[in-house]
Amino acid sequence: MRKLLLSALAALSLGACGDNSSAAYGDFNGIVAAMEPALWEQVSAEVYDALEPTLVTVRDEKTFTVTYQDPSLPEWSNLRRFRQMLLVGTGEEPWMRDAMDQVRDSVTGPGRYTAHDVWARGQRVTLVLVSAATAAEELRSHLPEVNRALDEQFRAWVVERMYMTGVDSALADTLMAAGRFQLLLPEVYRWAWQDSLFQFRNDNPDPSELIRSISVTWKSPIPADMQPEGILAWRGEVAAAYSEPQAVDLSVVDAGPFEFRGRPAYQIRAIWTNPPELDWPAAGPFVTRAVICPQQNRMYLVDAWLYAPGKDKYEYMIQLETILDSFRCGPA
Repeated sequence: MRKLLLSALAALSLGACGDNSSAAYGDFNGIVAAMEPALWEQVSAEVYDALEPTLVTVRDEKTFTVTYQDPSLPEWSNLRRFRQMLLVGTGEEPWMRDAMDQVRDSVTGPGRYTAHDVWARGQRVTLVLVSAATAAEELRSHLPEVNRALDEQFRAWVVERMYMTGVDSALADTLMAAGRFQLLLPEVYRWAWQDSLFQFRNDNPDPSELIRSISVTWKSPIPADMQPEGILAWRGEVAAAYSEPQAVDLSVVDAGPFEFRGRPAYQIRAIWTNPPELDWPAAGPFVTRAVICPQQNRMYLVDAWLYAPGKDKYEYMIQLETILDSFRCGPA
């Protein structure tokens, strides 16, 4: 991914310089970092570690990609138009001044600040103001909050993009009437209902390229306990109805109890794969939640899985988890 971003940077550097009336370039999860070369030499490893955390989908995947640029070079006048920028300096450097003009009234000293549309429309610029004598130490101390802020911004963009077609409020009302639960899905999802199994699917533009799927079912009365083995067995029963046969790969798993809207719940993150007897390989991440709704005397299973071969999966998993978070139990 870094090679792709570097190629885009190189191509842009050949273009004409523009002002903030032009649209920003680059992906929302690509970050262009600019600071003095001497400072970058001291902190580059820490910046990569903090801003490029990995998550396991089917493989290790970076949530963001950082590319360093020397802002003293002539190409900077064009490269500064990228969508996500990280600028580090004392505030007096030439590449900091335009962004500083936008936030100067809120500056109280060294720290992290955010500016928008400095050199291009749709641009977000994160500034870290440091003291010249202790620049490296100060930047290192701010990297965790920079990562949190960038991740929050990225998640907000993903959710806004997902619901661009609108929230299917009519479906939410139908689910409450028919199943006594609610999900807030984008209008592009198709759905089917048989007995106590509700399935929701978005396979646009082509199911061979991308599938996002969510299923909801329940057991009543509430089972005596909520152990991961039983939840996975239950998921296996539900997965038998999926269009893609699925086995579970627990070589990488994140599981544990949590509280969901004040109710006991258990979540399992792992990988689904095609059963070994099939000739063609397929796999993807899944998130399964078991949620107890005492007022209904039900335990719900809410399962989301993704098929996105050759694609970065972080964005799609945020979409699915956002939908899972919208789950509501109805009244008794």
